[in-house]
Amino acid sequence: MSQIHRATFIGSISIVLWGTLALLTRLTDGQIPAFQMMTMTFSIAFVMMSLRWFQQGHLGLRHLPRAPLVWLIGIGGLFGYHFCYFLAMSMAPAVEVSLLAYLWPLLIVLFAALLPDEKLKPQHLLGALLALGGCWTLIAKEGTIFGSEHLGGYLLALGCALIWSIYSVASRLLKAAPTDAVGWFCAATALLAAACHLLWEQTVWELSIRQWIGILGLGIGPAGIAFVTWDYGVKNGNLQLLGVLAYGAPLISVLLLVLAGEAQPSWVLVWACMAIVGGSALAGISSKGGEGKTTESEPCL
Repeated sequence: MSQIHRATFIGSISIVLWGTLALLTRLTDGQIPAFQMMTMTFSIAFVMMSLRWFQQGHLGLRHLPRAPLVWLIGIGGLFGYHFCYFLAMSMAPAVEVSLLAYLWPLLIVLFAALLPDEKLKPQHLLGALLALGGCWTLIAKEGTIFGSEHLGGYLLALGCALIWSIYSVASRLLKAAPTDAVGWFCAATALLAAACHLLWEQTVWELSIRQWIGILGLGIGPAGIAFVTWDYGVKNGNLQLLGVLAYGAPLISVLLLVLAGEAQPSWVLVWACMAIVGGSALAGISSKGGEGKTTESEPCL
């Protein structure tokens, strides 16, 4: 397996983990304030990285970013995306917000073409559009109406897509920053989320074992390992293919909910599955034989 294929595979682990978001969030019963949840899960992610550093015999200070630009992109990506997402959810219907926010994989495919030695292949664009159609069908299966009264929320949702796509593509230009630096971004994100929580929310501490399991799962997977593997993947793998594959996350979410008895199977799910898998296959076929060599950043696994 080539370095690019290996890195792309590692990056795709993030997509699988993000696919568990819906099921793990169900375990929390939706009773925990958004920024409190964000504080707890990103704190767990930082603790995980700290344990990794401790096992290696250091405190992680060697991975502390020195350049302000690295901090700006790292914190802007992790905290900025979630900040805009939660505000958008409070200002507009969840379905419309999700539809707009999930433009980020398509934007990654488009923005990646601006990187050195990269170009936009028609198969990547067609694959991304096909997968996007499947994703939107899956999310909006019960219909949706965009209303001007929710314009602020829609703009914030578009901001989510723009922030995460820029973060992912810009990370490609920051290969000198070790992937372990993501641990420090998680720490900063947890602190900023804590500040937002104290300003706008009331703390909820009476949590059941089921809710704690959901919180731990979110902190270890979607908010922990996923951001580390994504950083490694976008820095060293096939960025445009990862963008198309990212549309698999909502599909995995629904499939897991169906398996857990939390949702019902439907023909809409079948169509979405065919479109997302077909789009990913189209992008994957176009990537074969067209990948050059890459300089691998510090391994994260």
